[in-house]
Amino acid sequence: MTDQKDEAGNLLPDEFRLTKMGKFVRKTSLDELPQLFNVLKGDMSFIGPRPLLVSYLSLYNEEQKKRHLIKPGITGWAQVNGRNTITWEQKFIYDVYYVNNMSFLLDVKILLMTIKKVIKSEGINTAGQATTVNFEGNGN
Repeated sequence: MTDQKDEAGNLLPDEFRLTKMGKFVRKTSLDELPQLFNVLKGDMSFIGPRPLLVSYLSLYNEEQKKRHLIKPGITGWAQVNGRNTITWEQKFIYDVYYVNNMSFLLDVKILLMTIKKVIKSEGINTAGQATTVNFEGNGN
C-alpha cells in the first residue's frame, strides 16, 4: 500500500493506495507470513482472535473484551466465517465464541477451513472496500 494523501494531507482510501502487488499479496495471504515470527516468539498462536488496532481498545463493550483473554492468532473462527465480509459485531461474536469453546477439534476445523479459504481467496474484502472498514464502536 502506498501512503498517498489528498490535498488536506489525509490518507486516501485503501482502494486508491493498494498496489497490484499489494492486491496479490492480500489475495494469497502472503502478508500473514511475518506473523509466524510472532508465533515462534510466543506472542501469538496459530489460531485465535485476530489482533486488532490498539486504537480500538476503548471501543469494545464488556463482551467484546473477552477476545483478549487468550493470545491472538494468525487465523480464527471469525476469519473462516467471513473475515472481512461480515460486520464487526459478528466478528466479535465469533471471537468470543472461540474463547468460550476452545478445543483441539475446533482448532483443526479452523485450520482446515483456513486452507480452503486461502485457496479460494474468500472473504478478503468488505463489499465496496479494498480491505475493511474501521471499527467505530457499537455504543454499548
